Amino acid sequence: MLQTQTDCETRAGELGRMGFMQWLGSLEGRGSFALQAEYALDEAEKFRSTDPAVAVFCGLIEEALVMPPRPLDLALPEKRRRGGARSRRQLI
Repeated sequence: MLQTQTDCETRAGELGRMGFMQWLGSLEGRGSFALQAEYALDEAEKFRSTDPAVAVFCGLIEEALVMPPRPLDLALPEKRRRGGARSRRQLI
């Protein structure tokens, strides 16, 4: 999901935050958060330089590992239309 073409930096940030929240929901309850975070960071790191949303995701994992913990900015994306037929015509 994070390796999609984004039209702007704002959208990459939204996708990165959504991916992070989705990752948080998939964590094993009894597993070590730090170990699971390091594993996810290792897997995503190879795409960090080429995909802006992955870079945001990695940044959030790094922030979550900082001690003492502090609240993260995990705002949901703003509602927006995806464009439909008009957007596809503009791509031509």
